Amino acid sequence: MSGSILRGKRVLITQADDFMGPTLCEVFATHGAEVVPSTDSLIELSAAAAVVAAAGHVDVLVANLGVPAPSTLATDVTEEEWRHTFAAMVDPLPRLCKAVLPQMIGRRAGKILLMGSASALRGMKRFSTYGAARGAQVSYIRAVGVEAAPHGVQVNAIAQNFVENPMYYPPEVAAHPRFQERLKWEVPLGRLVGAREDAEFAAYLCSDAANCFVGQVFPVCGGWVP
Repeated sequence: MSGSILRGKRVLITQADDFMGPTLCEVFATHGAEVVPSTDSLIELSAAAAVVAAAGHVDVLVANLGVPAPSTLATDVTEEEWRHTFAAMVDPLPRLCKAVLPQMIGRRAGKILLMGSASALRGMKRFSTYGAARGAQVSYIRAVGVEAAPHGVQVNAIAQNFVENPMYYPPEVAAHPRFQERLKWEVPLGRLVGAREDAEFAAYLCSDAANCFVGQVFPVCGGWVP
């Protein structure tokens, strides 16, 4: 892709120090974006609006929202686990969109991209809480995507799994022999998707070249299709 596909775009990236945040910030900057990284917690009710207000003009919002996935039998899920997961990954999303959409609709231009998970697209044992939260994100993006489209705003999501990142697949996990064997039989690509590969796709979706996509959820899973 051209090294300037995001030139002139002011891009707000949440959770910029975690999950896909560091690589997104780096790759978007190489494509000419003015990156506004936010590391603020978004759990408090007013936090999302405050982050958007502090950013000012926002051409692109990358909702990079993640927490370590709890692995719990459905019968053992606690109220604390459920509420924490939704408070960190689901509740901030509509607040961010509500805060940033008015300015984008006013300009009839803008993009919102969720960095989500493919766990929303298939059942996974012991991941009922995490899967439910990721599923809620995806459903919200689909609905807002078709609502925002007539106003010139594109809202989409990446649903990823087996993508290199420090939260879910840090180097020590990726290098473990048992994990390498798992990749061989579960992932057609036979390896993790590189963090930069994922971020490059995100950059494309946030560029003017991707104005035709609205309310879409794109799996990025090393060849594994949900």
